[in-house]
Amino acid sequence: MVEEIKKENDGFVPIPTGETPTQPAQRAGGFGQRQGQGQRGGGFGQGRRPGFGRAGFGRDAQKDEFQTKLLDLARVTRVTGGGKRMSFRAVVVAGDKKGKVGIGIDKGRDVSQAIEKATRRAKRDLITVLIVDGTIPQEVKAKSGPAVIMLKPQKKGRGLVAGGAVRTICDLAGIKNISSKILSGSKNKLSNARATMEALKKLKAKAQ
Repeated sequence: MVEEIKKENDGFVPIPTGETPTQPAQRAGGFGQRQGQGQRGGGFGQGRRPGFGRAGFGRDAQKDEFQTKLLDLARVTRVTGGGKRMSFRAVVVAGDKKGKVGIGIDKGRDVSQAIEKATRRAKRDLITVLIVDGTIPQEVKAKSGPAVIMLKPQKKGRGLVAGGAVRTICDLAGIKNISSKILSGSKNKLSNARATMEALKKLKAKAQ
């Protein structure tokens, strides 16, 4: 009888009720996977934020040296066979106040899109303005459509004797002393801005 009892207990491992031998291993493995995922997720949240590596956030983005100003914003309508299509037209002036200035005109489905597109166009279509001692070298006059603009140089300390689109363009170009006069009766900001740009293009250095 003693030998039979030893044979029955030899190598016998009791199994808990309602649980199979594979269940603890599965739970341990699942817990390990979840814990590993949590660690990886914690590392992602601590080491890298979503969108942090994009341009303008994590990198040393170059500072934009150009200043922009919205000159005019209008709602325009185009009539097609399917009906009327409405959009927005923006006129933006961009300049670095160091002799470079440009105007951009573009359209968009909404206001923000129109301004963004016009700003990119203004920075692309830049002209170099000849500035001598904070003013222009000589008197110039230009015409664009119905608008006629005349620009005159001024002494130091006189300031910007101009208004509307002319003042905005001269300020962003870096001109500190100037006087202007609108010789036409046009009050359209876009026409006056174009005439001002044409006048600035005519500036030439004086022969010494």
